[in-house]
Amino acid sequence: MTLLPRLKPDPVPPVRTVSEAMATGALKAAYDDTKAVLGVPWMGVVTMAFAQHETFYATLWGGLRPLAGSTAFAGACDDLRTAAKAEAAALHRRPLADELLGMGYTTAEIDEIRGLVEVFSRGNMPYVLIATAARLLLEGHPIGKPGPIGPAAPASPVAGPGEPLVLIEPHHAEASTRAVYADIRETLGLPFVNTDYRALARWPSYFGAAWAGLAPLVRSAPYEPAVTRLHGEALRLLAELPSPKDLTPGALRASLGPVDPSALLDLVRLFQWLLPGLILNVAILRAQLMPR
Repeated sequence: MTLLPRLKPDPVPPVRTVSEAMATGALKAAYDDTKAVLGVPWMGVVTMAFAQHETFYATLWGGLRPLAGSTAFAGACDDLRTAAKAEAAALHRRPLADELLGMGYTTAEIDEIRGLVEVFSRGNMPYVLIATAARLLLEGHPIGKPGPIGPAAPASPVAGPGEPLVLIEPHHAEASTRAVYADIRETLGLPFVNTDYRALARWPSYFGAAWAGLAPLVRSAPYEPAVTRLHGEALRLLAELPSPKDLTPGALRASLGPVDPSALLDLVRLFQWLLPGLILNVAILRAQLMPR
């Protein structure tokens, strides 16, 4: 297994994306295919950032696609999710269900929030592995081990058709939510707010209480070691998967064309650095809503 340290670029590179609404033609087809194969209802910021370099993303996704649709990949995602849940359980958490009932939330509303957290709890895992694969390849390391990819996984989307995510963008949000967004960016050291948080901000009072419980854990001493373990688990799981036949370091480098390789590598490293923390944060948000 190739060992890569967690590495946050300094300075943090600018993050530009091609949103789903702006994607057309071949890129829109790639977005639709990505969501269908991964069984997720949204394009992650990571893949939309990679897609600003369309040939790079086409090569990366085209090479990963057979693996990403396999039972082996689905199993790795399940294992990574289990690891994230275990790390979250080891951290002190603030139960929220009773507090939400006291605010006036109904059981049905809490179940709706739980359902959305579950979408991210499952759906973020393939994005972690995609970012990890991209970093390994750009740094010159082959991914996986020789062998057949094996059978395709049955289609099992984490959110059914007709359920687009409702995202509360900063210009939609009230002052209290914008303040939470600002604290998220400062606490996580990122220039943007991930989709997960913008989706959960549909319920502003829940979102504020959830972040109030999560933020101290992010700043606590045990947090970074937990994230580092998840980073290592993603590397381990990817190393055990079959190697995509045509996706090599050379092939991915050749797809860059005039793109500055060092600038793109910084972008890839940023997402590969932040995503293990995101899956831990979502696992904590999930644990907050579990019964006592």
